[in-house]
Amino acid sequence: MSKSYDAIIIGAGVIGACVAYEMAKAGFRTLSVEKNGAAGHGSTAGSCAIIRLYYSNVESCALAYESWFYWKDWEGYLGGADPRGMIEYRDTGTLVMKCRENGHLERAAKLMDAIGAPYEHWDATRIKAHFPFFDLSHFSPPKRPEQDGFGEPTGGTLEGAMFFPTGGYVTDPALAAQNAEFAAKRAGAEFLYNAEVTAILQENGRAAGVRLKDGRELRAPVVVNVGGPHSAKINAMAGVFDEMNIKTRALRHEVAHVPGPAGFDLMKDGMVTSDSDLATYMRPEKGGFVLIGSEDPECDEREWVDPDDWNRDLTEQARVQAMRLAQRWHGLPIPNKVKGVVELYDVTADWIPVYDKTALPGFYVAIGTSGNQFKNAPVVGKMMAKLIAECEGGRDHDADPVSFRFENVGMDCSIGFFSRNREINPNSTFSVLG
Repeated sequence: MSKSYDAIIIGAGVIGACVAYEMAKAGFRTLSVEKNGAAGHGSTAGSCAIIRLYYSNVESCALAYESWFYWKDWEGYLGGADPRGMIEYRDTGTLVMKCRENGHLERAAKLMDAIGAPYEHWDATRIKAHFPFFDLSHFSPPKRPEQDGFGEPTGGTLEGAMFFPTGGYVTDPALAAQNAEFAAKRAGAEFLYNAEVTAILQENGRAAGVRLKDGRELRAPVVVNVGGPHSAKINAMAGVFDEMNIKTRALRHEVAHVPGPAGFDLMKDGMVTSDSDLATYMRPEKGGFVLIGSEDPECDEREWVDPDDWNRDLTEQARVQAMRLAQRWHGLPIPNKVKGVVELYDVTADWIPVYDKTALPGFYVAIGTSGNQFKNAPVVGKMMAKLIAECEGGRDHDADPVSFRFENVGMDCSIGFFSRNREINPNSTFSVLG
């Protein structure tokens, strides 16, 4: 492949595909190189694809709110429909339980006020009216079934919840990446699949392209690492891993897939819920099922893995997550053999992603995203396109951070907030809704 490119993008998950789309629209001749056989077939495919606004800092909340506008008008954002089919975004809203573990959401309300996002306070009566099968007892701290007191109330009841109407989920996360891929190709981008990167080429002190496992060398003065769980390995290839204050690791996670309570229409009345009292979150799934994820309580061991060598089979952990939700959801059926999804998160130390340049000129990163940034893909694509254009134009982003305008929210954000050189953010929840 001897064609000339302005940029090579490593990864064609939902964020990589959106980066390709936005860079192509900005005039870059891009080639996306993907290890898997199609867009969205890596960690994106295993995402719960939840769209939610509540974070622990104003920048992340504003980014998520800005992104919601694009999911609401996905076809408009992409400039037309993908003939292969378009995603369904279900704008159900998200309900978050108030509890001690999340500060009763007092900070969340202040952050929503700061970005102008709507929310409602639901008391226990309103929660029960919508979800009559809920038991609002406190069960914290979260436990495992083998621990004493599992499933037993620990005193008192939840005071209520916050409902965020601007949120929901995408039913087919892989298709979202493929829709963005189609739009990127229409804008002039190219994609190469079943192509594993084994080296980052360098010439004259800057990035110069990539070498593939089959020996081919692809040249471009800009290389963008959107490699998901493989991002740390790709940074090591470029020789920039050690210089980054914020690094990434691959974390194995399971999501349970179980039937919903009998007599309740989840597709009509269900919504995304988050419950830190139980350390679980869920969203409806087609066919009357629910997907149940974990908020990483202290009683569960975190499983850091090599992204090229890990257990892809469900374990007892998926069942544990279903059993935790069953404490709140009376009548939740839990089959003897729980089904579900196993995938990897790409995690930074504070769970806030890195969108940045690096010490190697021409080498950029959009990392620490898998499992928590699906919702932000359209806007991250725009941010990275602007960051790269300004840095390649001579701007020193480290000394003079690029600012990005959230047009729908009406706020400016320094992309420097997502710097590789930042200190660990103490306001982070150090967890995720994947």
